[in-house]
Amino acid sequence: MGFNRLGIVRQVGLMIGLAASIAIGFSVVLWSQKPEYHVLFSNLSFADANQVIEQLKLFNLPYKFDADGRAILMPQDKVHQARLRLAAEGFTTEKTVGFELLDQEQGLGTSQFMETTRYRRGLEGELSRTISSLIAVRSARIHLAIPKESVFIRDARKPRASVFVELFAGRKLEPTQVAAIANLVASSIPELDADAVTVVDQKGRLLNTRDADTDVVLAAKQVEYTRRIEQTLLNRVNSILQPVVGSDRFRAEVSADIDFTEVEQTEELFNPDMPALRSEQTLDESRVGNPAPVGIPGALSNQPPGASAVPEVAGADGAQGNKAPGSSRKQATRNFELDRSMSYTRHQQGRVRRLTVAVVVDDIAESGSDGAVSYTPWASEDLARVRLLVQDAVGYSALRGDSINVINTRFVAPDEGLIEETPFWMTEWFWDLVKQVLAVLFVLLLVFGILRPILKSLAVTGTASGVAGLGAAGDVAAELEGLDEAGIADDQITFGNDDSLMPAASQSFDYQINAIRSMVAEDPARVAQAVKQWVVDSE
Repeated sequence: MGFNRLGIVRQVGLMIGLAASIAIGFSVVLWSQKPEYHVLFSNLSFADANQVIEQLKLFNLPYKFDADGRAILMPQDKVHQARLRLAAEGFTTEKTVGFELLDQEQGLGTSQFMETTRYRRGLEGELSRTISSLIAVRSARIHLAIPKESVFIRDARKPRASVFVELFAGRKLEPTQVAAIANLVASSIPELDADAVTVVDQKGRLLNTRDADTDVVLAAKQVEYTRRIEQTLLNRVNSILQPVVGSDRFRAEVSADIDFTEVEQTEELFNPDMPALRSEQTLDESRVGNPAPVGIPGALSNQPPGASAVPEVAGADGAQGNKAPGSSRKQATRNFELDRSMSYTRHQQGRVRRLTVAVVVDDIAESGSDGAVSYTPWASEDLARVRLLVQDAVGYSALRGDSINVINTRFVAPDEGLIEETPFWMTEWFWDLVKQVLAVLFVLLLVFGILRPILKSLAVTGTASGVAGLGAAGDVAAELEGLDEAGIADDQITFGNDDSLMPAASQSFDYQINAIRSMVAEDPARVAQAVKQWVVDSE
């Protein structure tokens, strides 16, 4: 038996089978060590994808093209290298142009309209690049509506802008980020107000709506302010109790009642006990002479007075009796200034009206000599000291009615059974190991289950074909060779214990021939071994 005894066709088939088996085994090994592919670029147009693929072919870098997602995949360890080399060649997924448009040469016949359009396009590109640098924004486009300046005030129009942002999957922009984008664009355009900037995402949602309820917006801001105040006070409590109690030995919560009432107050006070004379005006008036005519108007009333005697000496006794009647009047006006004070007060919004702090501490854990852990409650004096620390940390005020409660209780031990761990069959290393094991099993199955039996069958068939020209002796020899390969000893071959299988000598020759033929058909190997044994014995 040997390879040289086989025919040329069987030799070629044997070599082809061996080569195919080796190739299949090698392919399985490579499959088990196949690198994991990651996305190099995605959402590419077919023109850009063709440009990238041509560059990768020049660099001799492996790649895969996903036409459905228009993405190019590469092994994980070569993604960054490919991006750097493509960037060095000038390829980038960022097709937005900015002020580099102004660096291009312009013809002599370029109109002012083209210059203005080129400048506006460059400004839009620069703003798009800036907005695209945000973490949540994949890409951005900006459209500016800048009217032409006019010397007439009635024809003046304000510029407007619209921003389209494409966000990454699972990301969203906070209201503060949307306001920041609007203010960024407004600050880059002269006379552009932030209210004139519209921001829209890829789902068609208006992000900076201006018709929102002002009360709802105000309430949201107040809730956010209250949350920041509470978090600030909680951080103070945690920072002062962690070194004393331990990070896992206490829990604290702070609730703040914030007063957002806006109050404006004007007050004017007078002090009646401190008057001051501001001004005084006095009038003293007296009249001397005949009294005014009285009576019924007529001739008698209108007669001139008669002759009167004037005394020689003024002030003589005789003049007293002749003094004419008169009138006198006195008047005084005094203005006093009272002490007064005026005050205008506007109370600040967002003042802390009342604080409520709750702190719970765990029992003190102590380890014994035998390793057992025992828990001891806190003493009242220690809890009082902890309460003083919390009061000073949050700025306790009895006038506001603040409440500080520190309670000691035993913490419940966490149930480790509730902690969900990732099963090992869902980990990445497990599947890598499975791939390696499957590759080894497949190679072993290929070699011992398919390749080895085929080779053995070809070899046995080739040996049998070499003795086929001997007729019946050749058939018996082939059977003998098969038994030798099977490792069956000569002395182990018998016809069996049943003597009825052998024809009797008294029977006819034809009957004996037919019986032997039946035995050869039923068990040719055993008959061939018996013949061989007879030949050996006869020698």
